[in-house]
Amino acid sequence: MSAGTFTPRPGAAPLPRMIAAQAALETRMLLRNGEQLLLTAVIPTLLLVLFSAVDIIDVPVDTAGGQGGRVDFLAPGILALAVLSTAFTGQAISTGFERRYGVLKRLGASPLPRWGLMTAKTCAVLVIEVLQLVLLTVVALALGWSPHGNPLSVLLLLLLGTAAFSGLGLLMAGTLKAEATLAAANLVFILLLVAGGIIVPLEKFPGAVQGVLQLLPVSALSDGLRDVLQHGSGTPWADLGVLAVWAVLGLGAAARFFKWE
Repeated sequence: MSAGTFTPRPGAAPLPRMIAAQAALETRMLLRNGEQLLLTAVIPTLLLVLFSAVDIIDVPVDTAGGQGGRVDFLAPGILALAVLSTAFTGQAISTGFERRYGVLKRLGASPLPRWGLMTAKTCAVLVIEVLQLVLLTVVALALGWSPHGNPLSVLLLLLLGTAAFSGLGLLMAGTLKAEATLAAANLVFILLLVAGGIIVPLEKFPGAVQGVLQLLPVSALSDGLRDVLQHGSGTPWADLGVLAVWAVLGLGAAARFFKWE
């Protein structure tokens, strides 16, 4: 039989095309999930509006009080919360249930390599984060936010924060049962919301506890974003270092201990 009889030729698509198609599918699934949208978009937006408009918690401001001063402190922390909700909580829960239902096992047997599947998931997380950050930035600007600083430093913080939380989320999803992942991911989300410097300044906690809380990835991300966007500081190398350590540990542990079924 002569060559070219069968057109198109059967076989796997090029790897970049497979990753792009899987990333688009993952993104659509995230956007169709009402619970995920509540976690990733609605809750951070409501917290930003509520705590900016109402003097519930005393926060340090650069002006003589007022809404603009409060949102200058809160907006960077809420951006960190958005990364936490998508890269960690949302990804851990969705991946955990995909593992339980055998979706990961079947995808792992497809022409798309397993590392390509994780790459596609990461790309989907980044797309959702971009949508989150655009929404929260528009809302914060409408509330009087006046951001400062180098955009490159902000980008580095967000990328390292995404890597750190993504590694931890995949580690949880790949080692715990789906129900345990659901409970643990939501519990960690609430604990880090309260104790991660997102809304409540770390200065409110006892001195002995502050040193420990500052080593948390969400604290490093929120403090780094606040230093740049609120105070116009230079590159926050210490916070970037903390995030880099968490990213290496989280991704390394996820690669080592992740179970596909």
